[in-house]
Amino acid sequence: MLGILVLMLAAFCSGALNAVAGGGAFITFPALLFAGVPPVAANASSTVALFPGQAASSWAYRREIAAGGQVNVPVFAALSLVGGLVGALLLLVTPNATFARFVPWLLLFATTVFAIGAYAPGIVSRLRLGGRSVLAVQFLISIYGGYFGGGIGFLMLAALTLFGLRDIHAMNGLRLLLAMLMNAAAVGTFIVAGAVSWPETVAMALAAVAGGYAGAIGAKRVDPKLLKTLVVLIGAVLTLYFFAKGA
Repeated sequence: MLGILVLMLAAFCSGALNAVAGGGAFITFPALLFAGVPPVAANASSTVALFPGQAASSWAYRREIAAGGQVNVPVFAALSLVGGLVGALLLLVTPNATFARFVPWLLLFATTVFAIGAYAPGIVSRLRLGGRSVLAVQFLISIYGGYFGGGIGFLMLAALTLFGLRDIHAMNGLRLLLAMLMNAAAVGTFIVAGAVSWPETVAMALAAVAGGYAGAIGAKRVDPKLLKTLVVLIGAVLTLYFFAKGA
């Protein structure tokens, strides 16, 4: 019972962190490993457990998503679903270590790009992604998201920054919606494949919903400049942690 309560606390924090800036999988995945769940099942269970929280956060951001008129949401959504399915299938046939080696570098790149976009937009304006380029990048992020998922929030925020978006709340809403869609494909795949450890996952999913909705409501009340700084700090901490872990 104590172990389940610890996993639920981890899921609540992960749901809130996903709503604010992303990176929630970096809490639930290690927590499940610590609870004795095998790596592939822990990865799959983490994705399934966090999915309801992402849905709750996306609903809380529905008005901000509608205001993000620069982005073709249906096309982004379709690419996220297909990419998430491809990534989930890759997880079931390849070892986690293949992608895990690249996690610190992806986080470093994403955090750096987002920081430059937040504090030096003049530089980003020279590096802008066009419409087709940002779609290709989103598809690649979706594959990675379906496979492992850690850090996809930072990667999507970076891509949206390079695409020219500056409204942090609209970006956050789009990030949550697209993450939910790519994980929807992964969730279905993992359930059909029987890769989910259900006792832990059900308890964590309930906590993730509460954390996801609470985090989304709280994030919208934070000053945009403060929220951008929080995103950069979280990205920097996670980057340093995973570089140190891999050393």
